[in-house]
Amino acid sequence: MLLLLDILTTAAILFVVAIGLLAVFGVLKIINFAHGAWLTIGAYCAVVAGKLGLNPWAALPLAFAVGAALGGLAELFIIRPLYRRPLDAILATWGLGIVVGQLITLAFGRDVQLTPNLVSGTVEVLGTGYSAYRLVALLAALVIGTGFALVIERTRLGLSARAVIMNETLARSLGLDTARVRLVVFMIGAGLAALAGVLLTPLTSVDPTMGVGWLIGAFMLVMVADASFLALAAACLVFGAAQVLVSTFVSPVLGSIAVAVLAALVLRISPKGFSRA
Repeated sequence: MLLLLDILTTAAILFVVAIGLLAVFGVLKIINFAHGAWLTIGAYCAVVAGKLGLNPWAALPLAFAVGAALGGLAELFIIRPLYRRPLDAILATWGLGIVVGQLITLAFGRDVQLTPNLVSGTVEVLGTGYSAYRLVALLAALVIGTGFALVIERTRLGLSARAVIMNETLARSLGLDTARVRLVVFMIGAGLAALAGVLLTPLTSVDPTMGVGWLIGAFMLVMVADASFLALAAACLVFGAAQVLVSTFVSPVLGSIAVAVLAALVLRISPKGFSRA
């Protein structure tokens, strides 16, 4: 039971971290290497909320709002002029991530920050005590995934985003404001990344470089998913299981790199990854 719960919650955490990056990649067709910076911004929103004496749960909407606002500014002034130059856009987002990290260092220093726990203690699941927070992370992944799917499938924004994904030139010729769609999607992606940063605070140290390690795993998952929501969920479950099993039965060090190694193998065998079917 513990092993099964570890697999499910690890997959949930990977999904929460990667979903914002998938949203941006699916519509904008660029890899946002500032994704790790948005994660870090979200974590530091939790730090600020704690210092202000706010309820720890208040950090979630605060992080989403801050991430979305900063993401909108980044899209307007940095990324938008580079859509036709994808390599330059990747380099620009990488540089943006470095700048954000340095600004956070100037504001908070390099020391590890402490954040209040959203949930503490354990919960008994079928006679087995398990971390209450990891179960909350699993619930958060289900809520975020369901909400994302509903936005894509049931809203005008989702319809517009799917039109841009399928054929942006045709969508523009039909009168769709593709620039606005790109802006809103990037804001949502950055907001989701910042939200994930808050959810990560009980699981990792909060410092100016915390997003870098998570960025690598998210990047590999999105490459395997190839902009498919369902493929991302499947990849998180499969690779999360591999990470837990390798960490448990072989070595935690090897487990930490399992996602990157397996993703590289999958892409070597099938360039379309899990979305090939």
